[in-house]
Amino acid sequence: MSATLTPRPAQKTGRVVWFTGLSGAGKSTLAAALYEELRARDLPVELLDGDAVRENLSKGLGFSREDRDTNVRRIAFVAGLLARHGVTVLVSAISPYADTRREVLDTLPGTIEVFVDAPLEVVTKRDVKGLYLKALAGEIPHFTGVSDPYEAPSSPDLHLRTDQISVQDGVKELLAKLGLNA
Repeated sequence: MSATLTPRPAQKTGRVVWFTGLSGAGKSTLAAALYEELRARDLPVELLDGDAVRENLSKGLGFSREDRDTNVRRIAFVAGLLARHGVTVLVSAISPYADTRREVLDTLPGTIEVFVDAPLEVVTKRDVKGLYLKALAGEIPHFTGVSDPYEAPSSPDLHLRTDQISVQDGVKELLAKLGLNA
């Protein structure tokens, strides 16, 4: 007796929503809120947070330009694997250099680049660890947005100014950009 193989239904390719911005701008907060909303809708979703990836996948990397670019490329590699299997991947990573960010975003399916923007004085106030104050005092070298550059996207798919909108409103804009009703 032979078994009949039933073809699996074609699986849609996922997409990648790449949140970029300064530390403290609200990338992780927005990504986590969108993650919860997509999970509540029973959609396949995964969250790749820059800090968690650096701790678990890029441990040992420093903060030189080369190390930061390597970290971004590793995140993009994992995001691409997940997206190829129908997952919406939410990446929350500073990804400070425009050319590296463009390089990886161009390789990922259905990418939406989200610039999460807040002025330096706002992110400094949000910084519970006091890292910005230390960086501004010269105590932390190579700190993005202070002693190292952050190159803002010139034409992101979505520009969210978190000093002007609520998390809920940001999620509504993100859902609209994804083609989902809020």
